[in-house]
Amino acid sequence: MIETLGRHKFATNIGTCEIEWTEAGISRFRLPDASRATGALKIGATDPNDLPLYIAEALTLTRASLNGARTDLSKLKLDLSYAPAFNRRVYDLVLTIPFGQTMTYGEVAREVGAPGGAQAVGRAMADNKIPLIVPCHRVLAADGKMHGFSAPGGVASKRKLLEIEGAIEPEPPTLFDFIDGPTTR
Repeated sequence: MIETLGRHKFATNIGTCEIEWTEAGISRFRLPDASRATGALKIGATDPNDLPLYIAEALTLTRASLNGARTDLSKLKLDLSYAPAFNRRVYDLVLTIPFGQTMTYGEVAREVGAPGGAQAVGRAMADNKIPLIVPCHRVLAADGKMHGFSAPGGVASKRKLLEIEGAIEPEPPTLFDFIDGPTTR
């Protein structure tokens, strides 16, 4: 594993995200917990003026993506050295799933040459340290449901990302939304 060179926390419309990088590229991306308040993490760690150009680009693109802009994050410089070969194949394929579209775990497994390997794909998705950029939220169960998401907020975060992309319809408001005001779903 390559040494982490920097870490930066930054505000987005869904809360505070965090990005880490090595000499090879982006090595971690942390989404905010969709069930927590927006300001849960403190901004800081690296001076924004000292960010490598590719990290500044990643911040711009991820903010745009989280605002619903059709962005392509697949060309960002990534450090996937932590991942075993199978996971890298899965991540390479998942990076090609277009904004606002989804695939099933089984479809991904077939595409990477592992028919019947849906559970292995699920494990690879759970090991993804760069969610959103490696868009594991775009991979669903065979029944179209969202079973598990290892990023903060779990399935609620996955649902929110897919709603932002227009891949699924927003959940209808509940009685509590009217009583408590808008939620961060």
